Order: sequence, then structure tokens, then C-alpha cells
Amino acid sequence: MRTRFTDMFGITHPITQGGMQWVGRAELVAAVANSGALGFLTALTQPTPQDLTKEIQRTREMTDQPFGVNLTILPSINPPPYGEYRKAIIDAGVPFVETAGANPVEHLADFHSAGIKVLHKCTSVRHAVKAQELGVDAVSIDGFECAGHPGEDDIPGLVLIPAAADRLTIPFIASGGFADGRGLVAALALGADGINMGTRFLCTAESPVHDAVKAHLIAADEHQTDLIFRPLRNTARVARNAISRQVVQILSDGGSFDDVRDLVVGIRGRTVYETGDVHAGIWTAGLSQGLIHDIPTVEQLVSRIVNQAESIIENRLRTFTG
Repeated sequence: MRTRFTDMFGITHPITQGGMQWVGRAELVAAVANSGALGFLTALTQPTPQDLTKEIQRTREMTDQPFGVNLTILPSINPPPYGEYRKAIIDAGVPFVETAGANPVEHLADFHSAGIKVLHKCTSVRHAVKAQELGVDAVSIDGFECAGHPGEDDIPGLVLIPAAADRLTIPFIASGGFADGRGLVAALALGADGINMGTRFLCTAESPVHDAVKAHLIAADEHQTDLIFRPLRNTARVARNAISRQVVQILSDGGSFDDVRDLVVGIRGRTVYETGDVHAGIWTAGLSQGLIHDIPTVEQLVSRIVNQAESIIENRLRTFTG
């Protein structure tokens, strides 16, 4: 399934596994690359830039296919050494970077000078247009259905994707709610050049999280996520559990971030993935969990999505046109 995105990034299938904190590691990213899709290591999952260099090398030992690194730029009292992570990415010769969070402008010149293509993740059309004006090579547009931060506009993909297609000239992929070939066909029909999946890749054999987390995703449906931090206008979609319900209640009652800080600290989310205690902390999951019913290998998943998409295009849709 050839699109502008597959041509630009030199991949076989218009499917991307975006950066996921604590999850975007060598095992998963290499499997995605070997399947013909595009995977991204998550830079800040690695404690130091030196550790990221080692993880890039470890990935290369598992695949000879292209992959990238996600660099998420978030406001912080004690920000990570983004410049050092950027240098590690460039020095390692990584061909692609997915930026997310804040404006990527301070990183673009260095990445482009090194011949690195930049895919920037946005949650609104206006931000996507701005990223295009700044010179990013492609955009990932996140609808309200996505895990993590969906923005504050609450626009679902059915409207957001074609609205983005009307304004963008660079390739873009759609994110939020995608888990199968039906979603891929829909995204292409709406004007996107491919799809990005996080939650669906989280529930694969190579995903480096506890099996209990994967079992939880299979058992959950599309209703079982929570939007936390809404009163703070920093909304995040997470798996519904005892902690997420507590956070929602505290903030709804007028609490501040300081009142929930200890509940949402990142190390607790990492504990969920490592121990399988799905109530140990906050962890992200998208509405697509309602479409997840098994734990395939990445190769099985990608092949299934592409085959289903091709079947829909060649068979079901053709019946409507005679």
C-alpha cells in the first residue's frame, strides 16, 4: 500500500508505532521495523543520552530496516538534557525523528543538517499547519480518541483528519483509535497517508510490558479510559483504574496538581508495566482498546491489518461502485 508517507520514509506499509514512554524499546521497535512498518524508540525512556545510544545499537542488532527515535519535549521544572539527546540521535545516524509536545523549532535545523526527517505530532489542525510552516517533513495528527495527550479541542478523527487534509501539503498520518485494517482504510479515505498506533502495539507479543497489562487491554472496552487533568487544561487519556478515578475526583472537587502529584508520578506507571499491577499507577490507553481482542506478534498484526485493508478496498468497497 504505497502512499506519500511510505515513499518519504522508505517503509513498506503506511503504519507507524509512535513513541511510548517505557514501551518504545528495542524489542518492539525492531519487530515493527522487520514487519515493514515504522517504529520509534522513545528517547526519554532511556535514563541518559548514553543509554539511548546503546538502545539504538541494540535495535540495529535486531533489524536492518529503518526506524526512528521519538523526542518528546515537555515543560518541566528540571527538564532533561534535550540537546544531549538530540546529539546522541544525530551521532548515531538515526534517519527519522518523531517530535512531540512543545514546538520542535530549536531542534529542526540540527536534525535537517544531519539529513534526518522529522515527523511532528500535533493535536489540532492549527498546530499541524504551524509545524508545516516551520519545515517539518511530515505530521502525525492525534484525534480525541488517542491515548496520552489529545489536546483540549476534543475533535475526533472523523472530522480532524479531513480538516487536516484540507490544510496540509506535506504527508501526514492519523493517530487515535486505530487498531485494524478498517481504520487504515478509513484514514486513507479521509485524506491521511497512513496511521499511527500506540495502544494496539502495546498489546503485542514483543511489547516489553507485563502480560497482565495486555490481558487488561483485551478485557477492557472503549468505555474504560479516563480523561485526567481536564480542569488543568493538560488532558491525558489513561486506562481507567483505581488511581485514575481518584485523580479525576480530586481535581473535580477543586484540587490542584500538587494534590495528585504523588498519584501520577511517572515511576508508578513504569511499575504497572513491570509488575502487571494495573492499579499501581497511571498508564496510557486509547479508545482503541475496545477493538483489541488478542496478543499477536507484530508481524502477525501488521500483516493482518494490511490484508484486511486490501480486502476491504478490493472486495467490500468495490461492490458499492458496481
